[in-house]
Amino acid sequence: MRKNTLAGLVLAVVLSLSLTACKDTKTLQENEQLKAQVAELQKENGQLGNNLETVTAARDALTKENEALKAQINGRKAKRPRTKAAARKPRRS
Repeated sequence: MRKNTLAGLVLAVVLSLSLTACKDTKTLQENEQLKAQVAELQKENGQLGNNLETVTAARDALTKENEALKAQINGRKAKRPRTKAAARKPRRS
């Protein structure tokens, strides 16, 4: 009877260890995949940061250019004196 109990216990231990090893293998594979995904996301994040800096610099340059053009337009409007419109005389018929 003890041999059967001992054999059953050894079998249970062997099966549990093999299941644990399978789970560890799956966990390791998942970890490697997640590490690869994190590395890819970090790379994309760096690229997006660079793109953001480029777009922000371009926006700032356009804002300055826009302000300069508005100043030119306002300067030209101020330089031109307005002439009075000719008064209309009523027609006699």
